[in-house]
Amino acid sequence: MRRLILQMQMSVDGFVSGHGTEKQWQVWDWGPVWPWDARLREDFNTTIERADTILLSRKMAEEGYLDHWAGAAERHRDEPDWAFASRIGEAGKVVVTGKLAESRWPRTRIADGPLADEVAALKQREGGDILCFGGTGFASALIENRLADELQLYVNPAAVGAGETIFGSAAGGLLLDLADSRAYDCGIVVNRYRPR
Repeated sequence: MRRLILQMQMSVDGFVSGHGTEKQWQVWDWGPVWPWDARLREDFNTTIERADTILLSRKMAEEGYLDHWAGAAERHRDEPDWAFASRIGEAGKVVVTGKLAESRWPRTRIADGPLADEVAALKQREGGDILCFGGTGFASALIENRLADELQLYVNPAAVGAGETIFGSAAGGLLLDLADSRAYDCGIVVNRYRPR
């Protein structure tokens, strides 16, 4: 059975986005300047290489996630650190939504059934890992429904004080086992957890 890996950037105080802060708190804001260290870049690329499917919310797809990484793949075509951007384009994408009749994006299909049913069906297919990068509400729904097989939390060296979290009240009682924790020179700590 395939695994669903939910990968999220977060602050040390558990927020995946900050409210009321004008400061950039993520080490990397997904723009052209990429201050992650070489080892974190390599590990990030390895995770994406092992996946052949990306699970997206409608909101992320419509807000330009796929176009953003297609542009990055084109700009950084011959740079090994940026291989993940091409891999995102090559991988199959699934957008779970009842609000779109058809896909506007290459190699992307719309799944309009209940989230739990669609994820269960994806996990039964042959292939590599399934990756999901959020957004917040979608990630929360995956956690609430106990659908993620692994949480990869990229903890940035910043506290934002307030914002959105993927662990709402519905996640109450969620127990996790730490599979791995790695600290990187850029200040990020990646914690990998598996639900019990």
